[in-house]
Amino acid sequence: MNITSKRETLKKLYSPFGWVLAKANISPNFITLSAVITGTIAAILYFLGHPVIGAFMLFTSGILDLCDGYVAVSNRKATKFGAVFDWLADKWVDGFVLGAVALKYANEWVALLAVVSTMLHTFIKPVVYAEIGYKERTTGKIKDPLENTGFFGRPETFLVLFTSSIIYPFYSKSLTYGIEFIAVMSLLSLLHRVFYLYKHYGKEYEE
Repeated sequence: MNITSKRETLKKLYSPFGWVLAKANISPNFITLSAVITGTIAAILYFLGHPVIGAFMLFTSGILDLCDGYVAVSNRKATKFGAVFDWLADKWVDGFVLGAVALKYANEWVALLAVVSTMLHTFIKPVVYAEIGYKERTTGKIKDPLENTGFFGRPETFLVLFTSSIIYPFYSKSLTYGIEFIAVMSLLSLLHRVFYLYKHYGKEYEE
């Protein structure tokens, strides 16, 4: 899938929300914190057995997460701290939501695989930045060797979770199958990135 590669198309969908927040002159870090809070509430709702409400809280968290960068660039408030805070916020929400959903609706091993695979799928990118480098940074976004590599990331995970949650009242196994699908696809996408790196950088001599 790789929805991330369609970033510019997605931007047209959420930019109206970002424009409103930018005009209100809300701090990008406050928006990021709001994404963390709504994402954490989503995780709690999932664990308490309210997946539909949890899904909409997760959707809200995702929109806020997209808008913080938009506001930071639009209002010239982008900072290095903000970039780091955004990474940490994403992983906090991912870990709590996936963990809560998997522990409630799947078994412990599926939960472990889902959380570890999704975390490593993202974590591999900063490791690449540090060890291999990247091409350029444009409006806060890093153009790196893994830009279009990997077919199942954070957007795809959220999409599967949201869809499975909406279906849940009509089919109670939807979240169980959804989290299993996320676990397997995240692992395969992670392996895709690892094989890509090995193919292009595995035989270089390092002094």
